[in-house]
Amino acid sequence: ATTAVAVAQDSLLNVCMDAKHHKTEPGPEGQLYGQCVLWKDNACCTANTSVEAHQDQSYLYKFNWDHCGAMPEKCKRHFIQDTCLYECSPNLGPWIDQADNSWRKERIRDVPLCQEDCEQWWEDCQDAVTCKVNWHKGWNWTTGTNQCPKGAMCQKFKFVFPTAAALCEQIWSGSYRYTSHHRGSGRCIQMWFDPAQENPNVAVAQYYA
Repeated sequence: ATTAVAVAQDSLLNVCMDAKHHKTEPGPEGQLYGQCVLWKDNACCTANTSVEAHQDQSYLYKFNWDHCGAMPEKCKRHFIQDTCLYECSPNLGPWIDQADNSWRKERIRDVPLCQEDCEQWWEDCQDAVTCKVNWHKGWNWTTGTNQCPKGAMCQKFKFVFPTAAALCEQIWSGSYRYTSHHRGSGRCIQMWFDPAQENPNVAVAQYYA
């Protein structure tokens, strides 16, 4: 039985999601751009994807951060980081789930985010403005990019997401889970880490696998 468990565990480690822009398997990418550079030694994203992750309106998903006016840079960097983690990380295997979308077969669900990463995201975005709680669905796409649905009011994040947990858990329909675990505890995924150090999420994936 232990061999079967070991095989099952291995299948969750160092893997890429079966989704729109992911490579079939992770490997080094010398030219990763900007905030995605953290994953250059072992990435599920290509250099092109990493460049696009930084565009206000990238071809990745035609998604516009500025749907209620310009999103402040300090907030936007968290969304760029979130995109880099999603597209590039080979350490999300334990949380990969089937997806019922036309554009991807798999998604992530309940990834345990470190408390600091979630709190900082909320802190930097509380005065940014949006019109929706769940950004995965319900937009008006008639122009080819996401616009607020009819009757949806633009409000500050702090009213739409009253807590850091609400932001992290609701914005991508349960992709992340807020935890009280701290960075470096080996129990939570870090969106941000020092590229000069080893990727701390390798050990976290091993723990949960």
